[in-house]
Amino acid sequence: MPAIVRATQLSGGRPAVTYRTAGDRSVLVEYGQPKVDLCVNFFVHAVARRLAAYPVPGVVETAPGLRSLLVHFNPVTTQQSALIDALEELHEQVPAPSSLVVPSRRITLPIAFDDSTSREAVNRYRISTRPDAPNVTEGNNIDYIVRYNGLADREALYSTILDTEWWNAFTGFYPGLPSLLPLDARSELTAPKYNPARTWTAEGAVAIGGPCVVIHPLESPGSYQLFGRTLPITDLIQRERTHRLDPVLIHHGDRVRFERVEEAELIETRRQVFEGRYEYRIEPGRYAVADHLAATVRVEAEATERRAGRTAAASRVKVP
Repeated sequence: MPAIVRATQLSGGRPAVTYRTAGDRSVLVEYGQPKVDLCVNFFVHAVARRLAAYPVPGVVETAPGLRSLLVHFNPVTTQQSALIDALEELHEQVPAPSSLVVPSRRITLPIAFDDSTSREAVNRYRISTRPDAPNVTEGNNIDYIVRYNGLADREALYSTILDTEWWNAFTGFYPGLPSLLPLDARSELTAPKYNPARTWTAEGAVAIGGPCVVIHPLESPGSYQLFGRTLPITDLIQRERTHRLDPVLIHHGDRVRFERVEEAELIETRRQVFEGRYEYRIEPGRYAVADHLAATVRVEAEATERRAGRTAAASRVKVP
C-alpha cells in the first residue's frame, strides 16, 4: 500500500491536500506546506467541524493536528478510496481560510511566572540528568528563553506572553495537553527542547517548545522550556467540579488569555479549584480569521517601515 495515496490542489485560496496511508484503518490528511501556518490550522479545524456536522459513512473518529487531520474509519463499512472521495467532496464545501468565522471560546487563566515548581523541575534535571545544559545554568529556563529570542529581559518575555490570545491549534501528546500559538504575530516566540528530556514536570506547568506554548495537564516527563504555572486544565478522574462537565478544559480552537498573578495567589486559586469552589472564566464566542490576517498585515507593514527607517538612518551616517 503506497504511503501517499492522492494529492490535490484546492482552488480559491485553500491549501493543497495530501492523503497518506496510516495503517489499514486510518488516513492522514495533510494540508499546505510543512511549516507553521495559522491559516492552514484554521482550515483543518473547519474541515473537522464539517465532518462532525455532516458525518461520512464509516468514519469513527477524527484528530486535528497542526496542519493535518487523522481520520479513523471502519474498513467493514467503507474503503480507503471511498473515504478519500468523500473527503475530496467535503473539502470543496469548506470556505477559504480568509472567509472563515469559527466557534471559539475565550478562556482566561492566571499565570505565575518563575514559580517554585518550575524551578524544582529544573533543579532536579540539573542534579540528576545534565548539569551543564545551557538552558538550566541559572536554575531556571526563563533566562535561556529570553536570550534565545533576543529579548531585553524577563519582563519583555512576560509582556510577550500576556499581550496576545493563544490559539489552541491541537491537543495531543498527553490527554488534554493544548499546543498554543499566538494570534498576534508580535508575540511569536521559539525555543528548542531539552536534550535529553527531563523526567518530571508539575501539573499546570506552562512551557514553550518550538513555536508552541503548552500547559501540562498532569504530572509527567517533559522537554519544553518552563516559564510558569497556571490552574489545572483536566479532570480525568471526573470528580465533582463546578467549572465544567467536560474532563478537558481547553478544546480545539479555544483562545487562552493569561493574566499575571503572584505565586501565593495562584496557590490559593488552585486550592479553590480542588475544593470545587472556583468557576473558570470561559466566554463563548466566535473568531473571524480575517481579523488575524488584517493584524498580520499591519505587523508586517510596521516591520517593513522600521527596517526602512534603519536603512535610511544608516545611509545618513558619514564615514570619516
